[in-house]
Amino acid sequence: MPNFATAAAISLAIVLALPGCKIIRTPTAEEAAEAASGGFNPDRQVAEIWDAKVIPFLEKRAGTFQEVSALAASDLNAAAAKYGHKEKEGSAPWTFAAKVSGTIVKAETTSRAAYLDTDVDGDGKADVRIQIGPVIKGTAIRDSLDFVNFNEFKNQIQWAEFGKAFNIHVNGLTLEKLSRDGLEGKKVEALGAYPLPSAGQPALLTPATITIGG
Repeated sequence: MPNFATAAAISLAIVLALPGCKIIRTPTAEEAAEAASGGFNPDRQVAEIWDAKVIPFLEKRAGTFQEVSALAASDLNAAAAKYGHKEKEGSAPWTFAAKVSGTIVKAETTSRAAYLDTDVDGDGKADVRIQIGPVIKGTAIRDSLDFVNFNEFKNQIQWAEFGKAFNIHVNGLTLEKLSRDGLEGKKVEALGAYPLPSAGQPALLTPATITIGG
């Protein structure tokens, strides 16, 4: 009997204390990961600057692909000053902002790293390759922006994750919604960035915006 009385008293004390208790919400997996990384959330960071800074920057910085590629071939320093950007640290190539307007001459859509070979000068031959994912090679969009830099990040891993977040964002926003059928012969308009290609290799443009039709 004393044990029962003691248990009842404890239960009553708990009930009386409940109104003053504060219920702590269990954090989501994303929130827990962000807290564990000291507040680093690349997907959120990219989403926050995409419309406000990324697209306006590319629209202002980009030249037509013909202009950019021709100037880069004749005077790399001039092209870099006008259309390009690269981090002072490391050995990454110049990355250029460019606008593409042309005709799709080949559409590789069976690979997860799908792309559109595009003719921009009307000769029927591909001049630039536009990535359409879902797997996007490189970090061209990040690397074209002069308002972000490596020194703002804790380490190389965060910098790499930030670059990857741009690819994830544009894929979810635009690329995964593109039709994959009957693309050859259609017109394509894209705004994006590409790294200076090696000799004999096609320019590989990562689009920030893209429309296909006609």
